Amino acid sequence: MVSSLPHPATPAGRDGLAALLARPEKAVVALDFDGTLAEIVADPEQARAHPGAVAALAALAPEVASVAVVTGRPAGVAVRYGGFAGVPGLERLVVLGHYGAERWDAVTGTVQAAAPHPGVASVRAELPGFLDRAGAWPGVWIEEKGRAVAVHTRRALDPEGAFEALKGPLGELAARHGLVLEPGRMVLELRPPGMDKGVALAEYVREVGAGSVLYAGDDLGDLPAFAAVERLRSDGTPGLLVCSGSAEVTELAERADLSVQGPPGVVAFLTELAGAVREA
Repeated sequence: MVSSLPHPATPAGRDGLAALLARPEKAVVALDFDGTLAEIVADPEQARAHPGAVAALAALAPEVASVAVVTGRPAGVAVRYGGFAGVPGLERLVVLGHYGAERWDAVTGTVQAAAPHPGVASVRAELPGFLDRAGAWPGVWIEEKGRAVAVHTRRALDPEGAFEALKGPLGELAARHGLVLEPGRMVLELRPPGMDKGVALAEYVREVGAGSVLYAGDDLGDLPAFAAVERLRSDGTPGLLVCSGSAEVTELAERADLSVQGPPGVVAFLTELAGAVREA
């Protein structure tokens, strides 16, 4: 193993990294977008990939079976904010958007999508009045995500207080329309059931026929992907779990094999990993 690479803290993580380095052409490298490849910002529309992210991915992608970005954002939005289209080295990049309900392939430059869940439109219409009745939380705002709707509390005077106060009522609203509530970093997302990063990742790993898998994420929505990698490991497919660490969410760090410091740490790790794969 190349000494400059961070050392996974767990035996399973060390096995996963060793398998990736031994046969990179069979490895899937999958990553969340916000908080992992891009910094978390107050306005999600202003999020952009870390300045070194595209170069790091372009250096690594030709060496492995596939690189996939797995995100709750619409696939096309993640492609634009990431700057992924038309980049040499990323000709086979895949973006699984809306937790796998949408897919963008660099080879075609097009997005494929399933039919939307009718509950999203119903919640979208009801949500403004619902929030007005839920109490005075100045700064709370709604993000339209196409196949999901998100309520952000980061701009509120009391972000954590608003988050906790709204979590229960929004969960009831989601259930009433056949949706589920996904808490995140000062955001509560209402989306269709059966859509999560674990399902998307497991299906993609099976499609590729991966011999090993790496997943990096930062938020509660990444826990299903962590669980998917753990299930793959129990079935004999080595895997490495990487946490893009933050003070806001600790659950991922507790389950990760390796933690790095936010998007800069992820980019540094991907860069080192690309060099290690070439040397292996």
